[in-house]
Amino acid sequence: MSASPPLPDLTTLVALFYENPEELGLFEQVDAAEIPTPYRELLDHNAHMTVTMEDFHRSPVDVRVLATRHDGALYSRKILLSRQSDGRVVQFGIPRLNLELLDAEVREEIESQRTPLGRVLIKHNVLREVELVALWRVKMGGDLTRLFSQPAGGTAYGRTALIHLNGEPAVELLEIAATI
Repeated sequence: MSASPPLPDLTTLVALFYENPEELGLFEQVDAAEIPTPYRELLDHNAHMTVTMEDFHRSPVDVRVLATRHDGALYSRKILLSRQSDGRVVQFGIPRLNLELLDAEVREEIESQRTPLGRVLIKHNVLREVELVALWRVKMGGDLTRLFSQPAGGTAYGRTALIHLNGEPAVELLEIAATI
């Protein structure tokens, strides 16, 4: 019996919303030392990106859900986080959640698509632990350059992470910081 690949799997997360992964970007796994500041401080940690982005940008963020998927108990969405101060996009993300590990009130608030995931989990005091899995250099594809309002061929940085809820791996994440 072979071991399961570590979660989250970048290819699986991207494939949830991109038939052609290059449309999002070309990913190269990198060490933290290869990521320039301020991206390193935005990505190389075991904290919620919602809180990290709000602290860095000195503004609360709003979520904009671009697409969703339900696969049994798994709920996935393709999102942007934007600063409330000026509407500027600060992050792209693909979270995939196991809804069976959340109580009904938390599930409903997440599926309402009005509040960033991290804020919902914090508000409901769900016991959670964020685990950084990998850091990525991303040569932005057409969709990412459009979403970030950047010229074609630019570079962004991101991470894959896992959120454990009450000790169970429950949320897989791809998070890409917008070009600063």
